Amino acid sequence: MHVAIAGNIGSGKTTLAKKLGKQFQWDVLLESVDDNPYLKDFYEDMTRWSFHLQVYFLNSRFNQVAKIRESQKSTIQDRTIYEDCHIFAANLYKSKFISERDYNNYLELFNSMIKHTEAPDLLIYLKADIPKLVANIQKRGRDYEELIRIEYLKNLNQHYEDWIANYDIGKLLVIDVNDLDFVKNIEDFASIVEKVNYEVNGLFS
Repeated sequence: MHVAIAGNIGSGKTTLAKKLGKQFQWDVLLESVDDNPYLKDFYEDMTRWSFHLQVYFLNSRFNQVAKIRESQKSTIQDRTIYEDCHIFAANLYKSKFISERDYNNYLELFNSMIKHTEAPDLLIYLKADIPKLVANIQKRGRDYEELIRIEYLKNLNQHYEDWIANYDIGKLLVIDVNDLDFVKNIEDFASIVEKVNYEVNGLFS
């Protein structure tokens, strides 16, 4: 089984992926962040590094999907290949950080890859407003993330809302995390586990 967590920067995807992986004894595949050679440069100069960053993420995610398909164990994935294209690359193109030529090249690459992938059995979307995202980003204290602009997060959130509203390639669970603290509050985490458990059991009914 392939479960994936979607959500904006700072929504809590990585933390929840680890906790759910431990809870359900799933393999956990995290986003390539700490060893990403482009992230710091990207936040300093988005126009120059957007295309490079998106190709790096796309390739990384495609390799993850291939690994999930080959695995005999259930896996939970931090972010999906669809978000790379429909959220991040689309937002950068719309914001004119990626040229039309590079964006078309990126879309061709994505469309070639997507023929060899399958949608997650369950997609969990963590819905979070800007204050929640900013608080979480500040809490984890990554130096390069201090350069993230509020406008950038707002644009990403709008892309997420539009994408989720039209998501129809698999089962979807939306969790509003604005008033949740599933790290410190056991009841909050238990409520998420209950919802996920219900959806997962439904996959096999």
